[in-house]
Amino acid sequence: MPAGQAVHCLPEHGIRSRRALIGYISTMSDPLKILFVCSQNRWRSLTAEKMYEGVQGYIVRSAGTENNARIRVTEGHLDWADKIFVMEKRHKERLQEKFPEAVCGKEIICLHIGDDYQFMDVSLQDVLREKLKPYLQLPGSLDS
Repeated sequence: MPAGQAVHCLPEHGIRSRRALIGYISTMSDPLKILFVCSQNRWRSLTAEKMYEGVQGYIVRSAGTENNARIRVTEGHLDWADKIFVMEKRHKERLQEKFPEAVCGKEIICLHIGDDYQFMDVSLQDVLREKLKPYLQLPGSLDS
């Protein structure tokens, strides 16, 4: 690509942004930067962050999509993240509407977890472990 030419979203080529290209060529030894998103960043995404906080190989943050969220998601959060997990489809839609350039080329995975739990609820942790199993692992939860 000629110098100074912009990288456009090209999903048919597997590289949809400059960020994706940089992520692709970065070393595998870099920790995976994970962003968990829900509405208020008080129960679901914060629980997920606390579950994965300090786990080797991951750096985690969480944020919310609503104006009154504990920590409101910003373009900076999205730029930072390698993988983004949202709790509901509407969270993904809000990110795509509000930050189209920041999410271009980013993997956003919807976990389909409703707002039915309190912070660190054991059943919420069980659901998160199960839904995240294809993507992330916690120590002690490895399948034999």
